[in-house]
Amino acid sequence: MDNTTKFFIGIDVSKPHFDVSLMAVINHEKQTVETGRFDNTIPGLKLFDKWLKKYRVSFDENSLLVIENTGIYHRLLWSYCSNKNLPIHIGNAAHIKWSFGIARGKNDIIDSLRLCQYGFKEADTLKATPGLNPVLILLKDLVTSRSKLISQINSIKTYIKELKDINDRATQNLLAESYKDAIKGIAKSIKKIEAEIKKIIAGDPALKTNYDLLISVPGIGHVTAVYMLCCTANFAGKINGKQLACYAGVVPFEYQSGISIKGKSRVHKMANKDLKKLVNMGALSAIRCYPEFRNYYERKTKEGKHPYSVINAIRNKIILRAVAVVNNQKPYVNNYIVAA
Repeated sequence: MDNTTKFFIGIDVSKPHFDVSLMAVINHEKQTVETGRFDNTIPGLKLFDKWLKKYRVSFDENSLLVIENTGIYHRLLWSYCSNKNLPIHIGNAAHIKWSFGIARGKNDIIDSLRLCQYGFKEADTLKATPGLNPVLILLKDLVTSRSKLISQINSIKTYIKELKDINDRATQNLLAESYKDAIKGIAKSIKKIEAEIKKIIAGDPALKTNYDLLISVPGIGHVTAVYMLCCTANFAGKINGKQLACYAGVVPFEYQSGISIKGKSRVHKMANKDLKKLVNMGALSAIRCYPEFRNYYERKTKEGKHPYSVINAIRNKIILRAVAVVNNQKPYVNNYIVAA
């Protein structure tokens, strides 16, 4: 095959099927785009594999497959690409959408074509997503399941509490007793999931090493450490502190232009809200339990800083330290000296 031939594949993924647009670039000249639709199943992937071989797609660095992150629906494709060594870029849906500019019209084929063109235009900057790690996927599913079960318990408790003011005592006791077994059952399931999470981390040396490093950082506990491992794919790709802090929504950005727009620096609303909530809880805990953060908080608030702004700065510090200990593979050392 000609070494100057490149293949760019854009795929729009949905639950029942995925639409594909394939563009070959030979000697820097774009060829006619080929399209197809396949079931998002194992048999569908086998037909997709034959379709790629029909057009002589190379399963190496000369090809790039681009899809949007759909949560769970793209996992079969991700697994296929990992097994076939086909480079795949799983991009943020909002980032990709905005890169299209003003786009009119939308359907699955058009979306796959736009993803194909996006891959061609951004080929020099797009990084291939690391291969699918079944252990990390299982860990992520367990963490998500734990969060859903906790939400269910909180929802039940809130419902019972809201009825307290409008029901008589006998009715309230009846309802509380009716939900008692359900709450116990969910709590039992949560304990099983937590035990499985600990078992997975203990059985994987790479996860265990980074987990131990993370919990050495003040403000990071078991749940936050596990969640960070999941959302960073065990810190694959050597991400830096600012990238993770931006992902968590704790980096303030300026908002000003010329002389007419002079807004305050604010964190952006686009963030991983679950990670932000966990780090926020860690920051509050650090202020209570660690003199370094407590003294920092008190000093900055006395200087006139808004308490929320100071807490956000502490959240930032925690994330930067978390990334630093993992990238340096050294546990956090507290060198803070309390003044006499």
